Amino acid sequence: MGYKGIHKIHANCRMPKKKSKHHPLTKTDIANNKRISRSRIFVEHVIRKLKIFKIVSERYRNRRKRFELRMNLIVGIYNLENAKI
Repeated sequence: MGYKGIHKIHANCRMPKKKSKHHPLTKTDIANNKRISRSRIFVEHVIRKLKIFKIVSERYRNRRKRFELRMNLIVGIYNLENAKI
């Protein structure tokens, strides 16, 4: 799915611009890419933490009814670890 395809699914997504051999990035493009990557890193860290539990990174082979419950438990554990008490 390309850049335009993702915008059809979710209109608010922000994708970094890529340079090509014949079209280098402008300074504003570089600044925008940095801004996107700064906000994206937090999301990437959360995804990495959730993949440690293997429920997201591998095929789920149990009952579908329990997937939401287990996912909520894992997210709760993650939030508890990161809570600033």
